Amino acid sequence: MIRVLNVISDTNIGGAGRVILNYLRYSDRDRFETWAALPRGSLLKPPLEEAGAHVLEVDGMADRSYHREDVKLLRKLMQELKPDIVHTHGCFSGRIAAKKCRIPAVYSRHSAFPVPARLKYPPGRWVNKFVNEHYADRIIAVSPATRDNLTEGGISPRKITVVMNGVSPVPRTSPAEREALRQALSVPAGHTVFGILARLEDYKGHLYLVEAARLLKERGRQDFTVLIAGTGPFQETLAQAVERSGTGDRVKLLGFRSDVPQLLNILDVQLNCSYGTEATSMALLEGMSLGLPTIASSYGGNPWVVEDGRSGLLFPSRDAAALAGAMERLMDSPQERAEMGARGRAVYQERFTGEVFARNTEDVYLDILKGAKSWNKTKENSV
Repeated sequence: MIRVLNVISDTNIGGAGRVILNYLRYSDRDRFETWAALPRGSLLKPPLEEAGAHVLEVDGMADRSYHREDVKLLRKLMQELKPDIVHTHGCFSGRIAAKKCRIPAVYSRHSAFPVPARLKYPPGRWVNKFVNEHYADRIIAVSPATRDNLTEGGISPRKITVVMNGVSPVPRTSPAEREALRQALSVPAGHTVFGILARLEDYKGHLYLVEAARLLKERGRQDFTVLIAGTGPFQETLAQAVERSGTGDRVKLLGFRSDVPQLLNILDVQLNCSYGTEATSMALLEGMSLGLPTIASSYGGNPWVVEDGRSGLLFPSRDAAALAGAMERLMDSPQERAEMGARGRAVYQERFTGEVFARNTEDVYLDILKGAKSWNKTKENSV
């Protein structure tokens, strides 16, 4: 049995936590034993335990990547647990502790963003290369865009493996359930329903969606509804933008929703307007599993998820006019929506299922361990 210790410093349930949860649903439990080290009180603890992980709470490391006291605590934990491999998610302290314990380490880069100049050029580039390559046996990039970020910062492509996210399929609700929810949300009959399910942050691009809705209204289009689900620090700013633009009759801010699968089921088109951090959007993958066509910005990992003109449409990020044009195109072409949705579902089944993601992740573990002499020697002695 191969013991894998995941180290994650999140106190909330974010994208990295969801990645671990998705892995657990499809992991090979006959070969891999999954452990997780979390900050004490993290909201991730109950769902991880429910999914089958062994959870260890740590007094420290809450929402921070590095602190020397965290390294001490994690080093002691690793010495006691003796994992075969450590997998860190944004926690540099975990990588340092693994190095000190001589345990093979992999870390996942979950985001894509413009590489700052200080990392593109020496001496910052040299430092970035040394630190990342010294403290990781392998780096998992969750999209080609993330891989390109890493190599642009000087990291060798030989250290990087692209493992794009995978998700469980979203169950389809009945026509009666879909109609009941549309009525509950006051969605008029005959409207094309667009939806975006994302944390309300500036870089998620919601303001450009509000402007696109204003442009559509200006053109005389009244036959659409935009549903925005989520909470976050940008919530008040977004609500003010909706009011100022006069789009309150077309754009509905739903706040936090626990019924995400049901919401996805009433959409005609899913949206992603990000211009920052986007790698492999799990929300898009969930919509694709239902056969939803996509309109997404061309930022980050989106072009590797959405096939422009086939499973959806891509628009230049921060271009509200282009977004409005894409929305109008799909409003006027139900047949094209259906065809794009079918292609998107086929792509999901081929590349983005939870099973594909789990096997690809485990292949990385096995490949790392093949090169770990101490691990192989221990295994030989145990035979």
